[in-house]
Amino acid sequence: MFKKILIIRLSAIGDTIHTLPLVNSLKEKYPDCHIGWVVEDKAALFVQGHKNVDSCYIIPKKTWQKRGFSVKNIREFLEITEKINQEQYDIVIDTQQLFKSAILLPFLNIKRKIALCGGREFSGVFSNETVKASHALFDPDYHVVKRNLELAGYLGADNEKVEFNLPPSSEQTVAKVKKLFENLDTNKKTVVISPATTWENKHWNENCWKQVIEYLNGKVNLVFTGTTNDSALIERLAQSVKNPIILAGKTNLEELAEVFRQTDVVISPDSGSAHIAWAVEKPFVLTIFTATAALRNAPFGKNCACFYPDIKCYPCMKRKCKLKKDKNLCCSAVDAAVVIEKLSEILAL
Repeated sequence: MFKKILIIRLSAIGDTIHTLPLVNSLKEKYPDCHIGWVVEDKAALFVQGHKNVDSCYIIPKKTWQKRGFSVKNIREFLEITEKINQEQYDIVIDTQQLFKSAILLPFLNIKRKIALCGGREFSGVFSNETVKASHALFDPDYHVVKRNLELAGYLGADNEKVEFNLPPSSEQTVAKVKKLFENLDTNKKTVVISPATTWENKHWNENCWKQVIEYLNGKVNLVFTGTTNDSALIERLAQSVKNPIILAGKTNLEELAEVFRQTDVVISPDSGSAHIAWAVEKPFVLTIFTATAALRNAPFGKNCACFYPDIKCYPCMKRKCKLKKDKNLCCSAVDAAVVIEKLSEILAL
């Protein structure tokens, strides 16, 4: 029997959220087991303070990138691995299965180094216990949450239940969001438009957004979220909206999660925002896919719906479109009319 398990899942917010059901399943089966997690700084909020994560080891990726290759980065990396080794874990699970996660394994004095088969970038070389997976790592037709839960099944835990259990917002955060929302019409439902993400070809066509916003304008409270970099896009989309609440660059991730908790519907492309909204388990999440695979990445369940293109090249899973003709065709392939129809149904408009 193992007493301590370490999870390695670095990378983006969505990837981290997709791994939370694995941790919850393991903790439910083995409540006395100490669970640690190695995570990058960007997504640390959703790991630190989580009720089923006992230790969190943060890789300061932003800081290391700013410095470039340096002795200080190496020293800090070794300090992190030493801190992990002091905890004397029985098992480490590499759920990312890429070189940047697997490179940690040789530095960890942990007997069982587990990964599903089919990792990329020679990551499998660094694990010593390979679990047969039902689907490939990037199979576009098999959800990554279900793939992660196969590891729970391998270790004797439930491989079906999908729970996130995000840490609750602080009182200060709840109060701040209520203040941001103080001018909402309480007789109307509230819809969040979160239109941007990091890949250009994951963005839905602006004219499609405008059709949806025009339909909702005046019927609901409209809130726009994003980063400061998204402000120009959001200003264009919101220019005809009656009393919009524009929060671009005005919330951190904890506050964004609370924004979603206090709303009824979130509409987003395949982004961290969509997965945060899914994980708070309160609003209806409507996700619009373009280049990436909905069956692999989309929020699912009774409070979720997604739309994706019906075109030959979908899903390409590429950051940049390879088409010479009809470039970024997928970005306008989802018709605004089908999204409006779904909104009409769930909002009873």
